Amino acid sequence: MKVLVLNCTLKPSPQASNTEALALEVIKELERLGADVKMIRVADHNVITGSKSDMGVGDGWPAILEDLLASDILIMATPTRMGTLSSMAMRVMERINGLYSARDKEGRPVTYNKVAGFVVTGEEDGARHVVAEIAHGLMDVGFTIAPQSYTYWNNGPGPGKAYLKSDFRKDWSIETGKLVAANVMAVANALKKTPIPPAA
Repeated sequence: MKVLVLNCTLKPSPQASNTEALALEVIKELERLGADVKMIRVADHNVITGSKSDMGVGDGWPAILEDLLASDILIMATPTRMGTLSSMAMRVMERINGLYSARDKEGRPVTYNKVAGFVVTGEEDGARHVVAEIAHGLMDVGFTIAPQSYTYWNNGPGPGKAYLKSDFRKDWSIETGKLVAANVMAVANALKKTPIPPAA
C-alpha cells in the first residue's frame, strides 16, 4: 500500500515542524502495518498558486501530483493558522481541485479508490474545523474518507506552547494517530478488493 503524506507546514526544511512530529507518529504505525510511506514537505517545493495540475515553467506541483496519483492513501498534515488550515494546505487543495475533471481509463475520477486521512497541529483550537474543510474538499473530487481518520493536537483556546515544546495530552494524539493508520489502511485494502465501479 502506497501512502503519500503532504506536510503543509509553512516552514521550509531544515526548520523543525510540529506538524511533521505528529505526522511521524502516524507514519510509524503505517509502516508497521506494511505501508510504503513517502512524506513531502510542500514548502520545500515551488508549488505555484493556481487551480490547474500544471501551471507551467518552474511549477513544483506536477512532481508532487505524480506521487499523489501513484498512492493509495493521502495524509494531509497541516498546522492551524488563525483557526483554519495553513495557506500551504489551501494551496495544495486548490491544486488538487485541478483533478476535478480528470478520469482514469475506466472513466472514473482519478481519485476514486484513494483514501484520505488527516493530521492537524496548532497552539490554539480549530483542528476539527480544519479537518472538516479539507475532508469536504477531498470528498468533492473523489477521495474516500475513512471513519476516525484524523488525529490532532492543540493546547485548547488561546495561544500556548507548540507541539514540540509541550507534553500536554500528546498520548491521546499519538494513540489516535495509530487508529488513523489502521482505519485508512483497512478502507484502502477494502477498496483494493472491491473498487468503486465506473458509472453505469
